[in-house]
Amino acid sequence: MTRALFIVDVQNDFTEHGALGVEGGDAVAQRISAFLGEHAGDYALVVASRDWHDGDNDNGGHFAEGQPDFIDTWPVHCVGGTFGAEYDEGFDTSAVTHHLKKGQGKPAYSLFEGIGDDGSTAAQLLEDHGIRDIDVVGLATDYCVRASALDALAAGRGVRVFTDLVAGVHPDSSAAALTDIAAAGAQVVDSRG
Repeated sequence: MTRALFIVDVQNDFTEHGALGVEGGDAVAQRISAFLGEHAGDYALVVASRDWHDGDNDNGGHFAEGQPDFIDTWPVHCVGGTFGAEYDEGFDTSAVTHHLKKGQGKPAYSLFEGIGDDGSTAAQLLEDHGIRDIDVVGLATDYCVRASALDALAAGRGVRVFTDLVAGVHPDSSAAALTDIAAAGAQVVDSRG
């Protein structure tokens, strides 16, 4: 097998009960779990990322001082070790083979910016396992899913984004993100065929 599944930021702070909750986030977490229940064996790697920000600084300007602009600055979210940074309870992580934490003192959007507790990176995992194709799912379509899919394309991999396994901050920016991802060369399709 030369295909990996990248699951981006399915965390409490990005689902309905969190600091930056997206509509449909909990449902996406449950659908990803159901998909894994049927398809985990199709993948050589199942990699999940989490924002894992510092709680004692602004993370390189990522956390807003005052009113966030929701483009480059954000409310405090996904502080490492807090409920908000944990995976959503609807996301069954038992099939995940590698966990990457991103942020950790600086802004980070793409799963490729994450680091495992053992120091592993997405780029190393792809090389080590001979991964040629990547399926991307998770939250949020218009930010971290977009960045992760574009980085996967830039790494020379074939990429699919499953539209039924993502949810975004805003419908318009999410639609634009999917258009950008497709224009860059990815397949933007439903996981059910």
